[in-house]
Amino acid sequence: MSNEEAVGRLGALVGELHRLLRRSAAGRANRHVLPEAQVELLLLVRAEPGISGKEAARRLGTAPNTVSTLVHDLTEAGLLDRDRDPADRRVVRLHLTDAARARLADHAAHRAALLTEALARLDPAARDAVLDAVPALDALLAALRTQS
Repeated sequence: MSNEEAVGRLGALVGELHRLLRRSAAGRANRHVLPEAQVELLLLVRAEPGISGKEAARRLGTAPNTVSTLVHDLTEAGLLDRDRDPADRRVVRLHLTDAARARLADHAAHRAALLTEALARLDPAARDAVLDAVPALDALLAALRTQS
C-alpha cells in the first residue's frame, strides 16, 4: 500500500471507528445518539466551563446562530445551563449540568469497554501495535489541531 493509500485508509478508519463507537456506546447505554454537533459543544463546554456562546461558535467554526440553536436544544434536554455574564449581560456563559457530566462519563465507560473487548479479540501482536500507536495518534491529533 502506498503512503497516499495508507493516508486515505487512515482517514476512513478513524471516521468509521468514531461512528461505530458512538453508536455502539449509545446502544449499550440504552440512549439515543446525540447529534455530533451537540456532542462537540458539550465536549467543548466540559473542557472550558463558562465559555461564551460567541467563543464556542468561533472554536467550533460555526455561525453564532447555529450554536444558539444547539444551546437551546441542549438546555431543553437538561444537558446544558446558560447564565448571563454578570459583567456583560449580553454574554451567555455555558456550563454542563450534572446530567450531562453523567452522560459523558457513562458514554466514555461504554466506549472503553467496547474497545477493551475488541482489543482482546485481536492477536497479541496486533493489539500491541494498536496500543503502541496511541502516542503517535496523540501527536497527529495535536498537529491537526494546530492547522485549524
